[in-house]
Amino acid sequence: MTIDEIIHKISGVMVDVFDVDDVDVTAATSADDIEEWDSLSHIRFIITLERLFKIKFLNEEIADLKNVGDLARVIQAKLPA
Repeated sequence: MTIDEIIHKISGVMVDVFDVDDVDVTAATSADDIEEWDSLSHIRFIITLERLFKIKFLNEEIADLKNVGDLARVIQAKLPA
């Protein structure tokens, strides 16, 4: 799966979890760009992504994320080849 395909799926999750309609998600999108992205919604977001992609994030991986591009790269690395 390409990074763009992963970002597209992440965007769909963001619409649902953060309850936003007009979010333009790019690799550079971060929590600072989404007003509804708080600590509780962040947990729901991560859990939803884990279920969608059938992966598990390590705490260190989550702590190191700066934006959606970082997130997409971690997801891509965890997906079966």
